Amino acid sequence: MTALIFTCALSLLFFFWSLLFFKTYQLSQYQIGKFLDDILAFRFAFGDKNKVVWTKRLVRFSILYFLVSFGLFFVITYFIYHIALIVLNVIVVFLLAPILMSVVHYIILPLEILIKKIYILRARAKLGKKKIIKIGITGSFGKTSTKNILTSILEKQYKVCSTPLNYNTEMGITKTVLGNLDDHDIFIAEMGARKRFDIAKVASIVHPNIAILTSIGKAHLQSFKTLSEIEKTKYELCENLSKDGKAIFNGDSKSTLKLYRKFAGNKFLTNAEKAFAYAKNVQCSCDGSKFDLVIDGKEFKASTKLLGMCNIDNIVTAAACAYILDVPAKDIVDAIKMLEPTPHRLEILSKTPIVIDDSYNSNEVGFSEALEVLSKFSGKKIVVTPGIVELGKEQKSVNFKIGCQIADVADFIVIMNEINKNDIYCGAISHNFNSKNIFFANTRKKQEEILKLLVNEKTVILFENDLPDNYK
Repeated sequence: MTALIFTCALSLLFFFWSLLFFKTYQLSQYQIGKFLDDILAFRFAFGDKNKVVWTKRLVRFSILYFLVSFGLFFVITYFIYHIALIVLNVIVVFLLAPILMSVVHYIILPLEILIKKIYILRARAKLGKKKIIKIGITGSFGKTSTKNILTSILEKQYKVCSTPLNYNTEMGITKTVLGNLDDHDIFIAEMGARKRFDIAKVASIVHPNIAILTSIGKAHLQSFKTLSEIEKTKYELCENLSKDGKAIFNGDSKSTLKLYRKFAGNKFLTNAEKAFAYAKNVQCSCDGSKFDLVIDGKEFKASTKLLGMCNIDNIVTAAACAYILDVPAKDIVDAIKMLEPTPHRLEILSKTPIVIDDSYNSNEVGFSEALEVLSKFSGKKIVVTPGIVELGKEQKSVNFKIGCQIADVADFIVIMNEINKNDIYCGAISHNFNSKNIFFANTRKKQEEILKLLVNEKTVILFENDLPDNYK
């Protein structure tokens, strides 16, 4: 009886101790290799940016984890009689909690795979029974913004269901289909990837009638390794189109333009020479943009509150898709005028001081565009950033380049990441930036203290990128 009580107490204590690792496990997207890499590199998700989300999968994992740890502690306390050995064994188990989590991960993995397959089959069957237009959107940059813009335009004429937030994985899209899709005319699925065949898996669920490829570039290089692998993965969307499918390519990136030339089916090009749709006479300001929208040789005056040339490219691509789906040009232009910024993507949060929130994620192209937007404003300019991660061997050079670009636009820099701080700092200094105007903050509290000293009514602050708690 004593052993059982002691085992229960140890198991509960061990479970609460292990919660320290649960968030790291979840932020690694349940990829055990990534989880162990983070643990070995001491990238523990101990911060307060992200909370553990008790999904059904994590609940199942935690129950099995508790039962396995209970059995382990019962064996130790019941069969070992020397108190010193018991204490030693308990300490070892506590220290090896990530290893035990890995063991439990593989024990429960077959069940998770089975559950996932059942959900996917249900989603695929539901989509197969509905006579709706299915649109898939992928790319390295601009997926979510293009999806949101396209949804707003199409809603002028259709009932549209699109994947919310960043639900761009197999399970994210599956949950949207099963939970949100009803009597809609159009389903729009954003499709993300971190490795080869990720897009193929998602596209095989949706089997889209229209594929949209946004800008493609060096994102997630740490997992993809090469730009060529990224291109092949994104092209998987085109390979999984329906027989009568159409593909729209945002030609403002070389890689997307390359894939446009490769695709032999019914295709449309935007934002490039001799494109089906493009913008001309563009006037960007701190209040938005005005431009002439050209689609299929016809010109329309357009304006938007959205900031930056990247958003105009996304608007043009979305407008081309809407035009192909017979949305009247007047409705397209009206919808463009009413567009609201996608949260955390060049979104102005306040006017005094001016706060530009571009913190959702970042890439080299998007960072440059955000700095271009910042340059349109007058006043003291501050950039708050952790730099960019997941760039593999190019991480140092890209963040050095970013430091150079910030120095050409901003008056102050607040660097929020240990990994990139030296590269951003050195890049800024190489462009004769005053080192006294560069600050380091490892916590949001420290960031707030620094900004209080720098900010006045005429200040413009750009928050560029925000990393999860497993990056320090």
